[in-house]
Amino acid sequence: MASTSCSLLHLKPGSSCSISKIEGMNPILRRRLADLGVSEGVVVRLKGKGPFLGPITLECNGQLFAIRRKEASRIEVQVS
Repeated sequence: MASTSCSLLHLKPGSSCSISKIEGMNPILRRRLADLGVSEGVVVRLKGKGPFLGPITLECNGQLFAIRRKEASRIEVQVS
């Protein structure tokens, strides 16, 4: 099965994916995400999307956290 690449923002809730690239993000926020375990090669699960263009909820290493859609659009993932 071929894997496809897309933005984290384009996934449906419940989807799992592997992060392939994080680009164009504020270095301080990028560091904060790295502290939470979000970096290239890590598998994350999209848990939900907030209503009215609200935040995206992710699960990584058993932790739940939310990020803005603007940041989610800058995270490229591989879906298999």
